[in-house]
Amino acid sequence: MIREVVKDILFLEQKSEPANKEDAGVINDLIDTLRANLEHCVGMAANMIGVKKRILVFSAGNIIVPMVNPVILKKEDSYETEESCLSLIGSRKTTRYETIEVEYLDKNFNKHKQVFTGFTAQIIQHEVDHFEGIII
Repeated sequence: MIREVVKDILFLEQKSEPANKEDAGVINDLIDTLRANLEHCVGMAANMIGVKKRILVFSAGNIIVPMVNPVILKKEDSYETEESCLSLIGSRKTTRYETIEVEYLDKNFNKHKQVFTGFTAQIIQHEVDHFEGIII
C-alpha cells in the first residue's frame, strides 16, 4: 500500500526501534511508496511513512532492495556532499563514506553482510541516519 510521506520534523527526530517479523507488512508498504516516488526519491526509511522501525528500502536500477535492522559495521574514505530528502524541503551538507560494510536482514529475515560503494552506500547511510532521528 502506498503511504503518505511524513514531513513532521518532531516525529522524524525520534529514534526507531528494531523491526521483527510482525513488521513484514511495513516492508511491502515501503517498497510500494518508494516505487510511487521514484521520480524524485531513491531510498526511504520506515519513519518516512509513519513507522518507527529500523527498515529501509533503496532502488538499485529496476530493483528495490529492502534492509531490516541494518547496521553499518565499517566506513571508509569520507567525503562531503549535499543531500535532499523527500520528507524535507531543500538540501543539506553532510559527511558520507565511499565504502561501507553492512549487516542486515532481507525481507525474509535472512542475515546478510555486504559491502556497498558509491551512491548506493550514500543512500544507505542517509536512511540509517533516519533511524537515529538524524535529519539530512
